[in-house]
Amino acid sequence: MKKLLLFSFIILLTAACKHREKAAEEEAAVAPEDVRTPVTVTNVETTSLDDYIELNATSTYQQSNFIKASANGYLKAVNVKPGQRIQAGQTAFTLQTKEAHALGNTINQLDPSFRFSGIITIRAATGGYVQTVDHQAGDYVQDGEQLAVLADAKSFGFILNLPYELRPYVTTGKALQIDLPDDTHLNGVVSNILPNVDSVSQTQNVLIKVASPATVPQNLIAKVRVVKSHRSQAMSVPKQAVLTNESQTSFWVMKMIDSVTAVKVPVIKGMETKDRVEILRPPFSASDKILLTGNYGLPDTAKVKIVKGEQ
Repeated sequence: MKKLLLFSFIILLTAACKHREKAAEEEAAVAPEDVRTPVTVTNVETTSLDDYIELNATSTYQQSNFIKASANGYLKAVNVKPGQRIQAGQTAFTLQTKEAHALGNTINQLDPSFRFSGIITIRAATGGYVQTVDHQAGDYVQDGEQLAVLADAKSFGFILNLPYELRPYVTTGKALQIDLPDDTHLNGVVSNILPNVDSVSQTQNVLIKVASPATVPQNLIAKVRVVKSHRSQAMSVPKQAVLTNESQTSFWVMKMIDSVTAVKVPVIKGMETKDRVEILRPPFSASDKILLTGNYGLPDTAKVKIVKGEQ
């Protein structure tokens, strides 16, 4: 009986050892695959980069024209209304002089050759948009009294509050891009730079003229891009592909050297935009694969697994 129990124990012990050896072999077989970090990759691109800053600009009419009465009398007709676009020379008001209103048709009855009416046509001197209409038909007005206010369409532009330290980047005649809140983009040109600086904000007013067929309302706040520097052929990668230390004194990328291995490559940064970083050194080729995601915390040499291919 003792021999039988001993024999059974030996068989069980042998089976347990074989099971452990098989499990260890299976673990060793799958271990290299499990330690590979899943990553995505990107390529180095040669593109144009702009280092710019966005500032607010407000649409405005620099000049307003006043339509005034040319004699004492009564308004017979008002041909304009607020918000209307009128052209230079267009009839805005019709006025009947006080004398003509008082005499009526008496003079014509006495002598029809006079053809007296006393009607005066008041026209707009310049084109623009009617901002206010101060009188209506039937009102009595005096000579020189204001009838309406007209915003001069030629004086329309955007006022940019430019910080004085950015003054070297904005000069008269410089082209600027204006982005409206509805994602419309306008091309503007710096027309005038006012020779005064706000004592509190230390900003200088810059007038930007635009040529747009669309009507842009007054007091609309838009974004203006002021380009500080430009690179026409810059070698760059997405910003998330560049890693750095805690003090941000050194930078590197993880470059694929074969299908499963990525190595650390120190880089020298150049221009940096919202989503891309220029690489000055070392040079890369268009076929080099750079880790885009999954690169954080990897050692100098790491086994990785590309899960999405090139991005």
